[in-house]
Amino acid sequence: MLLSIPTSPFFWLLVACVAVQLFYAAYFFWPFARRPAEAAADAPGSDTEPVSIVVCARNELDNLRQLLPSLLRQDYPAGFEIVLIDDRSEDDTYLYAQQLAQYYHEKVRLVSVARTPREFAPKKFALTLGIKTARHARLLFTDADCRPATNQWLRLMQRGFAPRGGADLVVGFSAYAAAPGFLNQLIRYETLLTAAQYLSFAWRGWPYMGVGRNLAYSRGCFTATKGFASHIRQLSGDDDLLVQDAVRAGQRVAVVADPPAHTRSQPAATWAVWWHQKRRHLSAGRAYRLADRWRVGTFVMANVLGYLVTVVLAFSPNNWIPLAVVWALRTLFVSAVYARLGRRLSQPVTVGLLPVLDVVYFVQYLALGASLLFNRTLRWK
Repeated sequence: MLLSIPTSPFFWLLVACVAVQLFYAAYFFWPFARRPAEAAADAPGSDTEPVSIVVCARNELDNLRQLLPSLLRQDYPAGFEIVLIDDRSEDDTYLYAQQLAQYYHEKVRLVSVARTPREFAPKKFALTLGIKTARHARLLFTDADCRPATNQWLRLMQRGFAPRGGADLVVGFSAYAAAPGFLNQLIRYETLLTAAQYLSFAWRGWPYMGVGRNLAYSRGCFTATKGFASHIRQLSGDDDLLVQDAVRAGQRVAVVADPPAHTRSQPAATWAVWWHQKRRHLSAGRAYRLADRWRVGTFVMANVLGYLVTVVLAFSPNNWIPLAVVWALRTLFVSAVYARLGRRLSQPVTVGLLPVLDVVYFVQYLALGASLLFNRTLRWK
């Protein structure tokens, strides 16, 4: 018996949503996952410019005790300094940073923030002071709770600045460490899917964001964007909104995303902490350029709407077989792409869990959007 073609407009809306998803996977994500390998650390490269590594910390004593040794071990012949910003810490962060600055006086510089001017975003104000203190024109940023994947991280990230075909701003990837539990699986899947978008879009020539855990830009780029001036009062956006301003100012953006150039962070341990983090990160999207909001929004809405339409179609038994066929084809293709991307970025996900993770991710994305619509109160730390 031939399979009857559904006449429901909801079914064809679902087909359209899946077609959009497959387009993004085939045009952006899969080619990015299959792109040629980046040059290895021992390959000839431009390693002649010194770099300032900038770290902003607030009550991060335990994390800094693990991060700073890994930064000091970076293998970079042109030399580097670490600008450590203590942003109003209430633990012993300042004392530890002060001791490091005294012991490694040629490598570590301490910037202490006693107070933040009223209505200024604390982290952006602190970073501005750190950037003004930095000696070098090339700036590399990470967070206190991150760890470079290798001692070649600095060398590889700064190669995006290379004179020929180089850039003013370099976006990298920051993974999350694996841990037991479904929340960890979801966090790593969300990180992978976010990276799939901002890294592949930038690779295709449409950069729109980066992550402050692994981001580099020149002092000239910071000057061209007038620092954080356009969003200094907005709590989030020291990374993605700066990228937005850099693109508007005509700054060139490069992608450096192979595993030796990654940083790795410890993920949130509770749902409440993760929810708070995602609310803060998502809130910056309102200030994106219209074209970027359209590209990202189309991908998100194609997924969210696809699930909503599926719920409607599931109530009609006549649609079950074609519905199953569409979702089987979509799931097989998308899962293959995400699995390949996860291997390339060393952020693997459990393939068998991908359909569940995908549903939960887009449901929580919808919930986060609704939360920000009705409650815009945010905080850093």
